[in-house]
Amino acid sequence: MASDPSIHDGLLRGSALGLRYRLALPRAALRGRNGVRLGVGAGSSLDFHDYRDYHPGDDLRHLDWNVYARSDREVIKLFREEVAPHLDLVLDRSRSMALEGTPKAGAAAILAAACATAAEQANCTRTVWLAGERIDALPNSSDDPAVWQRFEFEACTAPGAALLHRAPAWRPHGVRVLISDLMWPADPVPLLSRLAGDAAALTVIQVLADEEESPAPRGACRLEDVESGDYADLMIDTTACAAYAAALARHRESWSTACRACGASFVAVTAEQFAGAGRLTALETCGLLEVV
Repeated sequence: MASDPSIHDGLLRGSALGLRYRLALPRAALRGRNGVRLGVGAGSSLDFHDYRDYHPGDDLRHLDWNVYARSDREVIKLFREEVAPHLDLVLDRSRSMALEGTPKAGAAAILAAACATAAEQANCTRTVWLAGERIDALPNSSDDPAVWQRFEFEACTAPGAALLHRAPAWRPHGVRVLISDLMWPADPVPLLSRLAGDAAALTVIQVLADEEESPAPRGACRLEDVESGDYADLMIDTTACAAYAAALARHRESWSTACRACGASFVAVTAEQFAGAGRLTALETCGLLEVV
């Protein structure tokens, strides 16, 4: 597949757009070690948190000798930890994300870059994952999106199976974002349970092209699955378009309902409308991003 310039352009635009925002961090995201802000777990900052009994091997510098002198009880001081919150951003890299003749690939790149930049604005570390047949970390995703290693939407398989069965160990208590068209036939409940498990927050962003949202009647034509190569000869008339619209609405509602059930946010954007926007209103509304 030839390199798609709209992806690089989208990363540039998204990086600039993300400077207007910071990632909204729920309290549960503020957990970890050796980071930059106080969380709710026990760690190494100077803010006293609680006691626990001494166990062999514990650092004797944390033994509370005053308690020992008064009660002959050996206890260790626990401190609230300093933390660096983390974003795991999962980008569907299947071929349907680069629908020919649409700005879908560029819009997905804008979304990814904007979220990554907003994470940096919130002093949040991040990892970008490319999901297809397997899930791979983008090697330099901690750098500015403008210099990310080049990637294409070229996976021949939708990411559902990999997300469910071969997902990496996401950062516990982190913020997770999935950017995808969700155009595969699967029950979203187990997949979302896997994604949302031990996360502080999960946002699912569905990005579709206008022709996927509202296809026009076009008579007899051949439809091809860009990932599998399968095709079907169909009559695309007003009846077929209406049936498709109803099926898409049911599919979208199933994802939205499953997101609500597991405490995740669901956002749907149309590439043509989104790609030319100067704000990420939908991501503000769902609470993922805050204006700086």
